Amino acid sequence: MPAVTVPDARFRCPWCLAQTTAPDPVYVAYHDEEWGAPLRDDDALFELLVLEGAQAGLNWRMVLHRRPGYREAFGGPGAEVLAPVVVARLTEADQERLRQDARIIRNRQKIAAAIGNARAFLEIQAAFGSFAVYLWRFVDGRPVQNAWDELRHIPVRTPTSDALAKDLAARGMKFVGTTIMYAYMQSAGLVNDHLTACFRHAELASGGPFSEAAGLDR
Repeated sequence: MPAVTVPDARFRCPWCLAQTTAPDPVYVAYHDEEWGAPLRDDDALFELLVLEGAQAGLNWRMVLHRRPGYREAFGGPGAEVLAPVVVARLTEADQERLRQDARIIRNRQKIAAAIGNARAFLEIQAAFGSFAVYLWRFVDGRPVQNAWDELRHIPVRTPTSDALAKDLAARGMKFVGTTIMYAYMQSAGLVNDHLTACFRHAELASGGPFSEAAGLDR
């Protein structure tokens, strides 16, 4: 299936226009500015890890719309990003509070995993200097440039996502299975899985606008 057009006439990956009767501006902006752009900011990488884990069994568009709620529920009023150093300090009482918070996915295991993963995340930072250094080693520091012409050709897991999932699980993380990790790699820009007809594919391959996501409001 070819990429789909929206009113500005640029071609986009069809998934960002699906699931709604009209284009969702939050979802389209995420596709246009974030998905696939190399992300190297540790706090943003942690936030994305939490959200990808929350997505398990659900859909990404719904979780994306709850991102502001996650920031405030876990980080407090005005929190601009989900920082691991803050989440790692949350207690059992905080977990009970979060289970009552309608702004997030109120799954007991996912909430506990977010807190436990924050502590494991900090341990990785201490061991490697930053989580970004640890993560980007899996692709030798550079995004993998794929060239898919149809969505059905894009894999849901790869040997690299298998290796990342296995290593994170060994370090104590939960909700980091290989399909979740491949989605994480796609979003964080370790792989460029935009369709070749999509305007973002060429931008990311050439280092054009929004080719780095570290400065975005993630």
